[in-house]
Amino acid sequence: MKFRFTGTGDSAQVPCFGCDCPACVRARVIASARRGPCSAEVEVNGHRYLLDAGEMDLAERCQRHRPDAILLTHYHPDHVQGLLHLRWGCGESIPVYGPKDSQGCADLYRHPGVLDFQVPLKPFKPLSLPSLTVTPVPLNHSKPTLGYCLDDGGGRLAYLTDTCGLPGATERFLREWQPDVVVLDCGYPSRVSEPRNHNTPALAVQIIERLAVPMAYLTHISHELDRELFEGVCALPANVRVAHDGEEVSPYVATLSTV
Repeated sequence: MKFRFTGTGDSAQVPCFGCDCPACVRARVIASARRGPCSAEVEVNGHRYLLDAGEMDLAERCQRHRPDAILLTHYHPDHVQGLLHLRWGCGESIPVYGPKDSQGCADLYRHPGVLDFQVPLKPFKPLSLPSLTVTPVPLNHSKPTLGYCLDDGGGRLAYLTDTCGLPGATERFLREWQPDVVVLDCGYPSRVSEPRNHNTPALAVQIIERLAVPMAYLTHISHELDRELFEGVCALPANVRVAHDGEEVSPYVATLSTV
């Protein structure tokens, strides 16, 4: 399994429009400091799966390698807006999986085009895709939201974005499932005392410590948190890293490092 972060920002992204904080100023000058809408992709044995679809250039990216399926965490625009263009493409349909949400986003359900929306996934019921088993788990967010536990038979990675804390059932499942790598939401800076819908660094680290995972990556990063990181205000444990756009992760590395 090869996992790649295609976007690690929140809905405002980095740089944030109209902001002149150090993180946003840097991102306007240094391309590698930019953060697009939170999303990722998984490649395993020649199959490619997308996790969320918020990138505005999604149709161009998919032209190079048509995805075998798309897994949506939820239907907020910054996680599905790329589908509004992609759907009007040509060729074979693309299966789309996600949580049960009667509203969806805009008119995607009524006019899906090449998108083939599947029956909504049920929490904790595994989905078998070619070379990959996906187990959806519920998360705490303002819309019905799922995280995805990915298992290719050799490594396990849990993708848990857009959540504030974890539901008890999800945390119990993860402890038993024992992921090699956890990718976790961290949308707020440290100064936020009462987070809603997203984690602060302290809350994210507490979750990671309870799960006792070898390696964890933080995603859905806001420009406010990026500023804290840039200024050295926020310190993280050795096994917790802040993800960056384009970064690749292999769960096998985390597994081997614990031997």
